[in-house]
Order: sequence, then C-alpha cells, then structure tokens
Amino acid sequence: MNGPRPLLSLDDALARLTAAAAGHAIAETEAVSTFEALGRVLAADVLSALDVPPADNTSMDGYALRCADVPAAGAVLAVAQRIPAGHVGQALQPGTAARIFTGGQLPAGADAVVMQEQCEAVAGEGLGAVRIDTVPAPGQWIRRRGEDVQQGSAVLHRGERLTPQALGLAASVGAGTLPVLRRPRAALFSTGDELQMPGEPLRPGAIYNSNRYTLRALLQAGGCEVQDLGIVGDSLAATRAALREAALHNDLIITSGGVSVGEEDHLKPAAEAEGSMENWQIAIKPGKPLALGRIRRPDGSAALLIGLPGNPVSSYVTYLLTVSTALRAMQGMPVGLPAGLPMRADFDWPRPDKRREFLRVKLNTQGGLDLYPNQSSGVLTSAVWADGLVDNPPAQAIAKGDRVRFLPLSALVSR
Repeated sequence: MNGPRPLLSLDDALARLTAAAAGHAIAETEAVSTFEALGRVLAADVLSALDVPPADNTSMDGYALRCADVPAAGAVLAVAQRIPAGHVGQALQPGTAARIFTGGQLPAGADAVVMQEQCEAVAGEGLGAVRIDTVPAPGQWIRRRGEDVQQGSAVLHRGERLTPQALGLAASVGAGTLPVLRRPRAALFSTGDELQMPGEPLRPGAIYNSNRYTLRALLQAGGCEVQDLGIVGDSLAATRAALREAALHNDLIITSGGVSVGEEDHLKPAAEAEGSMENWQIAIKPGKPLALGRIRRPDGSAALLIGLPGNPVSSYVTYLLTVSTALRAMQGMPVGLPAGLPMRADFDWPRPDKRREFLRVKLNTQGGLDLYPNQSSGVLTSAVWADGLVDNPPAQAIAKGDRVRFLPLSALVSR
C-alpha cells in the first residue's frame, strides 16, 4: 500500500517553479519615457552619456581659492568673481578668491573651497575681500568630475525593477527614455460556489471573495496587466472555459482555491484537459497545496498556470513566496527570497510545526518582534497587522530573546 507522498521543500519548489517560469520568458520590449517607467523592468543596461558631476564643483557655499594663498589663518584675499550654480567663472588669479555657491563649477586654478562659516567678508571696492579663518586642505569641499558616474559606465542593469531613485539616476545621466520589457500579462480567477462579491447580500453558507482583491492587487503591485475573470463556478466545463480564455492573451494564470483533491475541486482535470498540471504539497505553513501547469493556446504556445490555496492567508503568503518568484524569472530578474534580517523575538513559540513556518510578526518600539496571537491561515487581519514574516525552520521552537530571520512584507511585495 502506498503511503502519502513526501512534502516538497520550499527551496525545491522554487527551483522547479523558476525553471518552468524561465520557459515563459517575456521577450518583447518597448521604450518608455523615464517619467513613466516606475516599476518597469529594464530590458538593457543604461549607460551614462556623461561624467557625473560633469565638472569639478563645490559641495558648500563658501569661497574657492588657492591653498598657497592662505599659508596661515587670517589671510585676506580680494573677491574677484561670484559663481552661482549653473554658471562658469573665469580662471582664478593668484591672491584672489571666488564667492561660490553649492553646485557652482570650480574655477580653473582653485584647489580648495572654504565654507562661508569659516570666512569673514571684508568691505572694499567691487566685490570686496574675504578673511579666511582657517588653513584649507587641498581638495576640501570639492566634488570631482565623474566621482559619482563616469561616462560610458552602466548605471542601471538589465533585469532591474525601476525604483524612484533609479529613475532619478537615469535622468542624471541624460536618459530621457528607457528600454523596458513589456508588462507581464496575468489572468486571475477564483473557484468555488461559496464565493460572493462584496456589496451583495451574503446568502447562508457563502463567504465574500477576499482573495480576488488581495491577489489582483499583488499582481498589479508586481507590475502586471491583470485580466480579472471573476468567480468560476464549481464545474469542469466552467473551469475549462475559464482556463482557455485566460490562456489566450496572458503569460500567467493565477487561480485561488480548487487545488486540493476533493470531488468539487475541478482545476486539475480541467487543466489536464487543456494542457497539464501537477499538484504539489509544499512543506510550508501557512499554505501547502500548490498547482503548477501549462494551458495550451490555439497556436501551440502555452500560458503558465499557478494554482494557490483558498484560505486567505495561505493564498497571500504562498503568492509572496512563489508567484513573485515566477514573475521575476519570467522577466529575467534575480530570483530567490530576500536575505532576511536577524531580529530579536519578543515572543515564545514553543510548539513549532514540522513544516517551515512563516509567522506574522510586527516590529515593536523596543527593536524586537511581536507575534500576532492567532496564526490561523484564515485570519486575514494578521496580514494587515503584520510588518513581516518570521521564516522559521521546520520544528524550530522559539524563545523570547532568540534571533530569528525576519522578512519585511515591503521587500516581499515590491520585489
């Protein structure tokens, strides 16, 4: 008699998922305005067209001078010119200083800047003079040409998701447009006759479909164009029709519920009729069931299918671990979970599960982590309350003061 299949480790599941997703890599690219590129994935390296800064400039308001003209504190120099940011001064003559403002280009001949707080203006003809109250060191308060970026160097790399600061860096090197992959196209539907939409009167035995909202928002946060197919009834014909429609114009199909082996779970036979599917049991909690498949299109190509569990927190956490990984692989991005942060547990967890656990926790004002008291896979309030997850190894008890691996939700959602 055959026993139950051993559970698949999360690492093995992610490796298999990455390999499958890489076979559905997105190749189409487009050029978009740097203004509109937030969250997009670069299709090629961005090379700098110039040095940044383009010339030596000052990082302080003050006076540009020659160190040789200030052998001792108290030296007085004639102020020969004034150089605001965006203007180019004249070569600095010996025995003179230039009044200069932050970002102003250093005049030829100057080898230091003295901040205005260490100087005293002296009245006189023209721009007057300045008393230097300190002995300057060569190079002080000077930002050198190219010290940030050198012309021709790659400042951003293929496969990077563009953040606000990345857009600023692209703009600083003159990139008005950026080469990006087209957005992933994802279809989403839920299965279950018990599901209803918010706003409808809740009939006996029914529940509102929270997963539809959570998963749609997660896909959008991941940069996807989402086709929402709603709730599919518990029938083989309806599930097959939904899969065919979802595969037609999408790279990825996400389903919620129906990945178990009950009589009312039609996803597996429907997927096998329209392509292929494997049911996995992953050694994680919350979560465990996961489906991976391919749904054929009329032209012989296929869309990738990932079936998530139906419990709200299981669906949410499993998405963060698996679907995010698949989307990264499809876009040529580095895969793998965030490294995690070693943090202090301010809670006890004396009865761990034999599976690898992802516990919902929150940062506290003492620099430690608090545990949500109810870790059930149906308690969606825990996911809203939490700042992150503790990645706890199988069968690992936790005592107050122990160091644990903390995964911020911000890092998991935005990756």
